[in-house]
Amino acid sequence: MTSKTVLIIDDESSIREMIAIALEMAGYNYFEAENSQQAYEIIIDNRPDLILCDWMMPGGSGIELTRRLKRDSLTAEIPVIMLTAKSEEDNKIQGLEVGADDYITKPFSPRELVARLKAVLRRANPQGVDEPIEVDGLLLDPVSQRVTIGTTPLEMGPTEYRLLKFLITHQERAYSRAQLLDQVWGGNVYVEERTVDVHIRRLRKAIGETHDYLIQTVRGTGYRFSSKRTPQ
Repeated sequence: MTSKTVLIIDDESSIREMIAIALEMAGYNYFEAENSQQAYEIIIDNRPDLILCDWMMPGGSGIELTRRLKRDSLTAEIPVIMLTAKSEEDNKIQGLEVGADDYITKPFSPRELVARLKAVLRRANPQGVDEPIEVDGLLLDPVSQRVTIGTTPLEMGPTEYRLLKFLITHQERAYSRAQLLDQVWGGNVYVEERTVDVHIRRLRKAIGETHDYLIQTVRGTGYRFSSKRTPQ
């Protein structure tokens, strides 16, 4: 059973249903959207691992949505597979040029879809997003959603866990409070930026004094995760 989540974007309910059944049988979780606006809200709030995006949709094409996602650093790394009835070579090139990771022409079989989906996920995450991550004795296991130091399990709330998971998988990069709100809380949830500071304090307390240096304050910007100790 995989913990990966896929967003299905298609204005035809029959197509979404067919894909949903194939994903369920393959062990994937999924969200559904029937247009670009609905899809974008789901992407910001839920951060799917992969997006299956129809080319032609009312209210904005899949090409326009993909271009928007790939230009935004917060969503650029989410792989996108275009689904379309357009089979001409120039259409495929257009889809790939805006950042799509693969291209499947309708009609397609559920087996082909799942196979292509798995291949794109492997390329996007060559080391496997389910692999435990260890830094200086702090271990985060995405599968069990447990955090330990040595053999000692750490107690932390779900928001602190999501915050730690995002930071530890994006090491050495400074993120503003607004960016962390988008990544951890979701862009459509109204939370004040000072809330990030509260949860950072809770996270530091949860991992203890021996490891709280990993969560570093970047003056004038926000926070970063780094094993490189900075002068106090």
